[in-house]
Amino acid sequence: MQLGTFSDCKTRNFNMGFPNSQSFLDFKTAQFGNLSFLDEPRCKRQVISCFSQSKPLNFTFFPEPRWSKQSLYNSKPLETQYYTKQELGSSKSIRKTKNLSSFRVKSVMGVSKVVENDDVAVGKMKGSGGYDAIVIGSGIGGLVAATQLAVKGARVLVLEKYVIPGGSSGFYERDGYTFDVGSSVMFGFSDKGNLNLITQALAAVGIKMDVIPDPTTVHFHLPNSLSVQVHREYKDFISELTSKFPHEKEGILKFYNICWKIFNALNSLELKSLEEPIYLFGQFFQKPVECLTLAYYLPQNAGSIAREFIKDPEVLSFIDAECFIVSTVNALQTPMINASMVLCDRHFGGINYPVGGVGGIAKSLTKGLINHGSEILYKANVTSIIVDNEKAVGVRLSDGREFYAKTIISNSTRWDTFGKLLKKQDLPKEEENFQKVYVKAPSFLSIHMEVKAEVLPPDTDCHHFVLEDDWKNLEEPYGSIFLSIPTILDSSLAPKGRHILHIFTTSSIEDWQGLSTKDYEAKKELVADKIISRLEKKLFPGLKSSIEFKEVGTPKTHRRYLARDSGTYGPMPRNIPKGLLGMPFNTTAINGLYCVGDSCFPGQGVIAVAFSGVMCAHRVAADVGLEKKSPVLDAGLLGLLGWLRSLA
Repeated sequence: MQLGTFSDCKTRNFNMGFPNSQSFLDFKTAQFGNLSFLDEPRCKRQVISCFSQSKPLNFTFFPEPRWSKQSLYNSKPLETQYYTKQELGSSKSIRKTKNLSSFRVKSVMGVSKVVENDDVAVGKMKGSGGYDAIVIGSGIGGLVAATQLAVKGARVLVLEKYVIPGGSSGFYERDGYTFDVGSSVMFGFSDKGNLNLITQALAAVGIKMDVIPDPTTVHFHLPNSLSVQVHREYKDFISELTSKFPHEKEGILKFYNICWKIFNALNSLELKSLEEPIYLFGQFFQKPVECLTLAYYLPQNAGSIAREFIKDPEVLSFIDAECFIVSTVNALQTPMINASMVLCDRHFGGINYPVGGVGGIAKSLTKGLINHGSEILYKANVTSIIVDNEKAVGVRLSDGREFYAKTIISNSTRWDTFGKLLKKQDLPKEEENFQKVYVKAPSFLSIHMEVKAEVLPPDTDCHHFVLEDDWKNLEEPYGSIFLSIPTILDSSLAPKGRHILHIFTTSSIEDWQGLSTKDYEAKKELVADKIISRLEKKLFPGLKSSIEFKEVGTPKTHRRYLARDSGTYGPMPRNIPKGLLGMPFNTTAINGLYCVGDSCFPGQGVIAVAFSGVMCAHRVAADVGLEKKSPVLDAGLLGLLGWLRSLA
């Protein structure tokens, strides 16, 4: 049946699972073509999302034998037409109504040929029933927190600004290519130990992903023609490194042995919230030596420990490069616990690339979230956190909708959370202290390319780090180059005979401001050409002529699509920090508000943000009554942790 006519509309055919297909009104700003819903012919409520933002147009259908509500997202906030009778051809049966406030729906979303069928909520008004938690953002930290809570029985709503989950661990597609948005170096995917946090998070919701082991974590190409491959097997890596610096063999072994000491202590513990005293004291009584080991190294940095054993400045510079990959700062500014997690887990569990691309992690976690009764809503741009009587109680979206919950978890950076989602005058003292100790880490210039396969030698490694001329350029903008070629491991990401190159280098947003559109585009091409020329000279002769597709992103791109202040990828210490002592945990000074992600303990990186998500879920679960809790012990521990942070 046909639903009337509008002047600026086209019809599309939709098969709703009912006996007869129908014509559906489609505004020019949201043309979907043919979609097929496979639900049984019964009362169904569904949302169709498109790329344009944002207010819903609600149409009610009366197919035989029952009816279903449909919501079409459109860029224009047009008034809804509501059909009250089955005589839809008659103008007498039409009246205006406001948008529906609350219902459970299906989302069918076309994103680069990917169709997601996800349960979401489209408006949960105050007092209409409850979520235990709302998570702002669907990065890995947010999704791990959400799924861990859902498994415990919590009802969670994830609000994602973009049209796919994952944040900087998302994906996009172009002409048969699947690109990872961010890093392709995936930690936490092993089948052993306690630091395989991605494997654990997926297993908790009943999902297992196929992975491809990476034989080399990274291949360093450094000044003075220093080339070091970080092999999966620790003995192979340490043998290669000490063969380059035989005079420092003893010092190198001592430094990495301490890394292993810390890693083994951490890997032996059941990882939950360090802000939950019942768990923390239980772990201490079970494994006091391991807990004391971690407490001892908590305020220490990798660079200071390396200098206790190593004197050769080139070896120390190599360790700086090792830590720079972890934290985008040198070893003196990298907490020893963070360095140990990464420098050892790459050998213990290894780097394992998920089949189909990194974006599959977020999609799998989202699927598990929905399977456990919780929800995710895309194109949901949270603009403010609602605080009532000094407690975070809900969020407000850019289209005016409001959602309420017992707790609010922000997967945004702390700068976005306290500088944008909350009023600046409400900045708590502990957040002021945090911003005195830490600044925003730089963003990246990223280049995604499709190239002909023959330009790469057959023994090419998947991941490379290039710093050709001078160690002093390590932390300079555009000084170091990270390169990932995920098709080395998973050829399904590109057509036969082609490879994907993902190149990124540090860059600040200030370098891209105040430019006209023409100058901005010209600068992108100029900077990208210089970076590609360096790779062509150092690694792949003929690289430029092999390029079939190139897309350049700047810090402004990262800010726009990932909703990260200045495009930053987390905090960076202003000076030499006291290890992780100054890093905030998940709780905040605002009751009911929690933070998760790379601006929380333990910091940047996939394994770190997953750890943050696990810790946050445990603390929130205790606060909403899903885990044991001791208010007296809570107050004492949180006070102690706050005092320790003040020492940083």
